[in-house]
Amino acid sequence: MIMSETYAEYVKSLERQFAQLYEIGMKARGKGLDPVGHPESVIAKDMADLVEGLIGPKGVAERIRELSTKLSREEIAFKIAEEIVYGKFGHMEPEAAAQQAVCTALAILTEGLTAAPVQGITKVKIKNNSDRTKYLAIYFAGPIRSAGGTDQALTLVIGDFVRRILGLDRYKPTEEEIARFIEEIRLYERYVGRFQYHVSDEELQKALRWLPVEVTGTETDPVEVSSYRNLPRIETNRVRGGALRVVNDGIVGRASKVLVIVEKLGIVGWDWLKEIRKMSEKKSAGFMDDVVAGRPIFSFPSERGGFRLRYGRARNTGLSAVGIHPAAMLVLQNFIAAGTQLRLELPGKGGVALPVDFIEPPIVKLKDGSVVRVTLENFHAIKDEIDKILFLGDILISFGDFLYQGRSLSPSGYVEEWWAEELKEKILCFNGGLQEVASETGIPADRIKGFLKDPFRSKPNFKEAITLSLKIGLPLHPSFTFFWSNLESIADLLTLRNWLLSTEIHTGDFALNISGNMDIQAKKLLEKICLPHKVFDGKIIIDGEEAYAFAVCLGYGKMDASVSSAKNVLEAIRLLSGICVRDKAISFVGARMGRPEKAKRREMAPLVHVLFPVGLAGGSQRDLVEASGRETIFVEVVKRKCPVCKTFKPTLRCTTCNSTTVIERACPKCGKILDSDTCPICKVQGVAYERQAINIKELLEEACKRLGVSLPKILKGVKGLTNETRTPEIIEKGILRAKYGLSVYKDGTVRFDATNAPLTHFKPQEIGVSIEKLIQLGYINDIYGNPLTNPEQTCELKIQDVIIPIACAEYFVRVANFLDDLLEKIYGIPPYYNVKRVDDLVGHLVIGLAPHTSAGVLGRIIGFTNTNVCYAHPIWHSAKRRDCDGDEDALMLALDVLLNFSREYLPAQIGGIMDAPLLLVPIINPKEVQRQAHDFDVAGTYPLEFYKRSLEMAEVKNVSTLIDLIGHRIGTEAQFEGFQFTVPTSDISAGNNESAYKRLKTMIDKLRGQLELAEKIEAVDARKVALKVLTKHFIRDMAGNLRAFSTQGFRCRVCNKKFRRLPLRGKCPMCGGGLTLTVFRGGIEKYLEVAENITRKYALPKYYAQRILLIKEEIASMFESRKPKQISLTDFA
Repeated sequence: MIMSETYAEYVKSLERQFAQLYEIGMKARGKGLDPVGHPESVIAKDMADLVEGLIGPKGVAERIRELSTKLSREEIAFKIAEEIVYGKFGHMEPEAAAQQAVCTALAILTEGLTAAPVQGITKVKIKNNSDRTKYLAIYFAGPIRSAGGTDQALTLVIGDFVRRILGLDRYKPTEEEIARFIEEIRLYERYVGRFQYHVSDEELQKALRWLPVEVTGTETDPVEVSSYRNLPRIETNRVRGGALRVVNDGIVGRASKVLVIVEKLGIVGWDWLKEIRKMSEKKSAGFMDDVVAGRPIFSFPSERGGFRLRYGRARNTGLSAVGIHPAAMLVLQNFIAAGTQLRLELPGKGGVALPVDFIEPPIVKLKDGSVVRVTLENFHAIKDEIDKILFLGDILISFGDFLYQGRSLSPSGYVEEWWAEELKEKILCFNGGLQEVASETGIPADRIKGFLKDPFRSKPNFKEAITLSLKIGLPLHPSFTFFWSNLESIADLLTLRNWLLSTEIHTGDFALNISGNMDIQAKKLLEKICLPHKVFDGKIIIDGEEAYAFAVCLGYGKMDASVSSAKNVLEAIRLLSGICVRDKAISFVGARMGRPEKAKRREMAPLVHVLFPVGLAGGSQRDLVEASGRETIFVEVVKRKCPVCKTFKPTLRCTTCNSTTVIERACPKCGKILDSDTCPICKVQGVAYERQAINIKELLEEACKRLGVSLPKILKGVKGLTNETRTPEIIEKGILRAKYGLSVYKDGTVRFDATNAPLTHFKPQEIGVSIEKLIQLGYINDIYGNPLTNPEQTCELKIQDVIIPIACAEYFVRVANFLDDLLEKIYGIPPYYNVKRVDDLVGHLVIGLAPHTSAGVLGRIIGFTNTNVCYAHPIWHSAKRRDCDGDEDALMLALDVLLNFSREYLPAQIGGIMDAPLLLVPIINPKEVQRQAHDFDVAGTYPLEFYKRSLEMAEVKNVSTLIDLIGHRIGTEAQFEGFQFTVPTSDISAGNNESAYKRLKTMIDKLRGQLELAEKIEAVDARKVALKVLTKHFIRDMAGNLRAFSTQGFRCRVCNKKFRRLPLRGKCPMCGGGLTLTVFRGGIEKYLEVAENITRKYALPKYYAQRILLIKEEIASMFESRKPKQISLTDFA
C-alpha cells in the first residue's frame, strides 16, 4: 500500500502493539486450558487471504492479488468464477465447479468478510427443464442475508455467467412454481418477518419469469404453503427464507444498483431489470410504509416546512449519516438524539442523525404569535412557549450518499457555500482582482477574502450584502433571503407589500423597525416565508437587518414598481427590488424516526457468565451455584478421556494428573467407539459427546480454590451447549466474569454494542483526552499543519482510531480487569492492562465486528464521547461492511478475542459462524473496503457547477468528476489522509444525547409524545399520523395476536420446552413441569383502549371504529368477561 512516512509509522505502531498481544495470546493458549492451543482468529493480510481462508480454492489468493492491480472487484469476481469453471485451480465436475465458482465470486464481492459464501449457499445443482434441457439451480439458506441485497442479486448474475460457460440452458419456470414463490413471500411476511422492501406480485412475477437461474433453497422456518404443495422441482413445502430474500430484497429491491453494475461490466441478458426499476420508481415514499407507534413522523414527503435538503458533509456525517441542527433535536422534544436512525425519503432508506450547528436551525411560532429562529442559546427560554414548528431546519446530506444510491440530484436551496462560489466567480469577472472588487463595493479586501475562506463564520452584514448585490450583481446573501417560494402566488407577495406600505417604519443605519397592525392574512404569509417577528400589543414587529431585507425585497420606497411582467414570486421580487434573490427553499426531505441510538453491553438471553451446561438443575437462572446443591447433574457434554488416569472429564486437562485429555468419538446409533470420524458399520458421523454425570460441586470448588476466591452468589451458565462437540468453557472464566459483572457471548468473547457514526476530524476537547496523550498517539499537528497545542484545534482522525461511548469505556475497564485476572490467576502470566480508570484505556486496541460478518477489524481507542455512538473513520466502518444507516456493531478488547474466542464454542447449525471473529484484519487497505466508502466525498467545497447541475436534477454519475472522492484517491498517499469537509460543526456531542423514545417508559407515553409533536409540526398532518399508527401498528398487532392466540403452542414453566399441541398428560413429558400459554389476553388487548381513543379524538372514518369493534367483540367471545374493577373515591377526584 502506498502511504506517507507519517502514516506508515502509525501502521507500524498498530502492528507492533497487535504483535505484542498475539504473543501473550500464544503463551496463554499454550497452557492447554482452551480448546485449541493458539489464538483461533486467523490473521488476514488482505481481501485475497480472507477469500482463500473462507471458501478457497487453494491458490486463489495469489490470483486475486494479480487481478486486483488492473480490475475492479466485480470484474475480479467474474474472472475468478470463469477460471474456476475452466479448471485453472484444478479439475472439478460441472456441479462442483459451478458451486465453487459462485461461492468464491460471492466471497470476493463481500470482501471475504461474511458467512454468506460458506453457509448462505448450501449447494448448486444442474437440473432439468420440462423440455429436457439442463439449467443451473442455486440453493440459498438464511445466512445469505449477510451478503446484502446487491451482492445477493449479483450472485444470480454470476450464476447466469457460469451456466453460459457450462453450456446450460436458462431456467424455465412453470406457472405453478412462480405462484408457489409468491405464496411463500406472502406467508413469510405474515408469519415470520418483514423484508427490507415490500414488492408487488406483478414485480415478483416478472422477475421470476425472467431469471435465467433457479432461485431455490433449504427450508428456514416451520411455515408450510397450502396452495402449491409437492411441486416436483421444489424439495420442501416449507418457506425457503434465503431464496425469498435473494429475489425480494436482492434482484427486485436492488434492481437499480444491479443494473448499473451489469451495464458497467457489459453483461448481456439482464435488460429486463430496467422494467423492474421503472415499476419500483412508481412506488410511494417507502419510509412512510411502516409507521410505528411512539416513533414520530417529522415531515411528510417533500412537504414544505420539513427538513430542507442541504448538500455537503460535516466531519461527522456521510456514509448514510446525516446532519441536523442540534436545536432541531431539542425542538422535536428530544425524540432525535445523536445516533438516532431517521427513515428518509431520499437518497437511501435512512441514516443516523448527528449534530451540525452551522446549518439552518428550526423556526417556530410561539403561543403569543411571535416567530423565532431557535438556537441552543435561546431554546430553554422559549421551549414551553412553542406552539407550531414552521420549519425543521436543514438536513445535511453528502453528495457521496446520492452517488452510492444512484439517485438524480434534487435541486439545492440557496446556501452560504453557493453564495461564496458565486462571489468567487464575480471576482473572476474583475480579472481575479480582489482589490478591484473592494474598490467597486467599498468593502475591505480582507473582509471579502473572509467571505470566501469561511462563508459560515464570516458573513456579510446587510449593508455589505445589498452593496454586493447592487454593485456587482451578486444574488442576495442567504442570511437575508426568506422562503419566498413558499408563497403560492404573486398576489400573496403583493398582500405582504401592501401590508408593509401601511406600517410604521423607523429607519436607522441600515437597520429598520417595522411595526404594523395585526393582519391575519399578512401574519400567515410572514409565517410561510419563515420571517422572524414579534407580536406585541396587537402589532406585528419586525426589526434588525431582517426588517431591512424584508423592506428592500418588497420594493419599499419604490412606489411606481410594477410586477405585471413577472412569472413567479422571485421574479416579482427582482422587479420590486432591483436585485437577484435566489430560491432558498426548493427541496424538502420527508423523515420519520427509526431505531433509537444504542450503546449497551451484549447479552445472551438470559445473561450468561460461562458457556457451561447446567440443564434444568440450575433453575430459571441456569445457576451453577444452585445446581451444585445436587452435586451431580446430567448434561450433554464432550467426552474427553485422560490417557493416564483412564477417567472421563469434560475439561481439557485432567483435574487429577494435569494431563491433556483426548476426545473420544462414538457412533450415535450403535455406540461403537470410533478411531475415525465415521462409523464403519452404520456409515454415520460419530459424535464427540454424550449425556454424562458431572460433579458440578467438585468442579466449582476446584475452580474457586485455583482462583483463590469464594464461591459467587450466582454463576449463570447455559441450559445446554449447541456446538458440534459440546465443548464447554472452563468454569474459572465464568467466576471471574461474575466477579466483574460481565456477560459472555456465544463465542466466548465479551462485547459492547454501539451505533455506528462516521468521523473524519475531531477536537481534543470533544473526546476527553489531553493534548500530551494525543501527541504520544501520533497526533502532532492539526489539519492546517500547526503544532497541536490547543484543545479547540481540529485534527484529522487516523483510519483505525475509534472514539467509544463513555458507557462502553466504563464496561471495558471491567473487561480489562477481568483479562488481567485471567492472565495472572489462570494462565500464570503477568497482567497486561493494569487499568484503573477510563482514561487508562486510551491507546489500547479493540476489535470491531458487524453481526452479519465473520471478520473483525482492528481499531485503537483514542477518546470517548457522551453520545451513544461509536465514532470511527468511514473507511473503518466500511471495512466491517457497514455504513451508518442506524445499525450497531460490536466492540471487543483485542486481547479478549485472542484469549477467549474459540470456534469450538460456536453453534453447529447453519448461521452459527456469523457474528464471530473467525478472521482478523489488522491493517485496512482502503482499496478493499466497500464501494460506498469509495463514493465518500472528502472535498473542502462543492464547486459552483455542482449547484447549477443540481437545479437541472442531473444524474449523479455525470457530476461525480466535480467532487473529490476517496475513490479518486485510491492507490495514492491521499487515500489515507488529507480529507476535508464542507460544513463545520462546533461540537460532535451538541444537542441531545438520548432519545426521548428511550426515556419514556410506556407505549402510551411514547404515543402521546408522537401525536403531540405531529400536531405541532407544520409539515405533518396529525390526523394522517394517527390513522397510520392505527392501521400499520395497532390493528395489525391486535389482529395478529388474536390469530396467534388461536393457533398458539404451550410452554413448560420449568424446562421451557415448547409444544405445538397440549400433551395428553397435561404436564411436560420431559420434566413433569406445569404448562402455560405462550400468548395471553393482555398481549392481545393492550392497544385496544388507546386505539378507540385515537379513533374518537381524530374523528377517523367509521370503518376503523367498526374494525376495532369487531376485534373487541372477538376478544369478548374468546375470553370470559372480566371481573368488575373496584373503584375508589380518588377515581372521582
